[in-house]
Amino acid sequence: MMQRLLLLLISCFLCTISQAQSPEEKPAEKPYLKLGGALRFNYNLSTWKRDQLERGGDFGFDLFRINAEAEYRGIKLNAEFRHYSQAFGGAFLKQGWFQYDFSEQSQIQVGLQQMPFGIQQYNSNNWFFNMTYYVGFEDDHDMGIKYIHNARRWQWQAAYYKSAEEFVFGLAEPSPNRYSYDVTGRNKENNQLDFKLLRRLGDSLAHEIGVSVQGGLLYNIDTEKNGNRYAGAVHYEHKVGHSPWNIKLQAMFYRFNPEYPAGVAHNTLEMGAYGSNYNVANNGEIYTAGISYHIPVETRLLQAVDIYNNYGYYNKREDGFENAHQNVLGALFTAGPM
Repeated sequence: MMQRLLLLLISCFLCTISQAQSPEEKPAEKPYLKLGGALRFNYNLSTWKRDQLERGGDFGFDLFRINAEAEYRGIKLNAEFRHYSQAFGGAFLKQGWFQYDFSEQSQIQVGLQQMPFGIQQYNSNNWFFNMTYYVGFEDDHDMGIKYIHNARRWQWQAAYYKSAEEFVFGLAEPSPNRYSYDVTGRNKENNQLDFKLLRRLGDSLAHEIGVSVQGGLLYNIDTEKNGNRYAGAVHYEHKVGHSPWNIKLQAMFYRFNPEYPAGVAHNTLEMGAYGSNYNVANNGEIYTAGISYHIPVETRLLQAVDIYNNYGYYNKREDGFENAHQNVLGALFTAGPM
């Protein structure tokens, strides 16, 4: 179904490009279309899986991806379709939006696009992301409209999201077959507002200091009532630029207040992605820190190595819950297009 939806989206856009002109019309603007994608495999050896240890791990399929970018008469299209194994959610749209540029500094996006919150595009350098991703605050994509103003020293974004990646309409539970972690189970995200402000410092503008705020509703399927949720973050990033170093620092809090029916515990909320659901604490703070170092390598096979370490601490504000730590130390090897 999602494959057909993506192809229909691209086809409708290209159909408008191919409309005939009358002889008196000026020559049409040339359409722009760029197609891309990726194929990814993983070798996995998990120490807590005895069967994997006995056979030396597993090497298998992870992801097939298709990207499409198009532009015609001032309207842009950006879409990304992903296909995972059924165990990880199968096929779905990661992002897909239409864009109009008012100027070189201002633009508007409508559709499934990244929520403006915290360090973007990623608050991490690794395949596992940071802890913010698993509670819906890193590289999260929702359905709505976003305005971006990006000047030399200042950037601000304001957005309204009607819902998350909504693939099932009505009172049915939200599907966990999605890329971004969102509220699932018996609750639905709706009517969310986001605002993000960035200030760039230094002669090279390599230092970015920012603040993000978010507020929205949680519709409970059982009580048919809206709860609420809100979050805030302060963040700093030193972007690579001419320096080999990249530093990411962020502190954030969030509060989920669903309207559960009587007898249901109020200290957790169900979230889901990649084909499965799990519970998170309703209240908490997350502190993250990441550092990476870029090493250019001029060889025929290898062009660069990025060494990184990402750390996250999750303080759960619920009685009896254990706090969590995550540390990922690793390296990214770049070899041509791989």
